[in-house]
Amino acid sequence: MSKAPANIVDRPLSKGKNEINISSFAFLFSEMIQYCQDRIKAGHELEKKLSDMGYSIGPRLLELLCVREKNSKRETKLLGILSFIHTTVWKSLFGKPADSLEKSTEADDEYMISDNNMVVNKFISLPKHLSSLNCAAFVAGIIEGILCSAEFPARVTAHNVAVEGKRFPKTVILIKFNPEVIERNA
Repeated sequence: MSKAPANIVDRPLSKGKNEINISSFAFLFSEMIQYCQDRIKAGHELEKKLSDMGYSIGPRLLELLCVREKNSKRETKLLGILSFIHTTVWKSLFGKPADSLEKSTEADDEYMISDNNMVVNKFISLPKHLSSLNCAAFVAGIIEGILCSAEFPARVTAHNVAVEGKRFPKTVILIKFNPEVIERNA
């Protein structure tokens, strides 16, 4: 008969419950936005603060998902890390893979991840002076943190794109890799 390991370090990492109540998340996220809003002078600084908050989460999430999903193996190829973010990271964060992963037709160093129903933009109502704010900057920060931690430095931004026939715009996460990443993977 085997006993469970006594030391917490020796216990296996369980997958845990991957779901959180959406109203709990919305409340927590709105508090994060209010916290950031109280510490800015101009509207564009709010996206930067949200991105910075997300950036600090990225490396931790990468470590956790590598241990849980990939047996501590990290991606070393550009398309591998993008696919990992598009599927594994998105499933971990939002319970489903992203809607699309595309390479830019205009630049070799740009990729786009699209989500038609981004949960961080779902319950947000903005005052007129912050109408251009995209709260998905938080998610862009998480992605940037993951990429930089995995040695794929990039600048990641979030944009709203209007979709014909739909009431709400889709969110596009634009990833612009540093030149050395493109050269390394050429």
